[in-house]
Amino acid sequence: MQVETSPDAAEAGPVESGGEAAARPLTPAAERALAEAAERRRAIDARAAAVSAAPERLGRGGLEPVRYDDWEVKGLAVDF
Repeated sequence: MQVETSPDAAEAGPVESGGEAAARPLTPAAERALAEAAERRRAIDARAAAVSAAPERLGRGGLEPVRYDDWEVKGLAVDF
């Protein structure tokens, strides 16, 4: 029985029994970068929660039109 392999098979690297590529250990710099990114995400989420908790004053109400593609008010299209 002959097994055919493609030239790309050698570049794929080691494969575990589950069919996924073996995970390489992260360098200390990569671990620090991931920790910093997680901290930034937590800070952004905290700010977003604080902003969404504050009621909108003198606004049209509802969701922000720029983020949610709600470009009309009472049937009239709005263009900024």
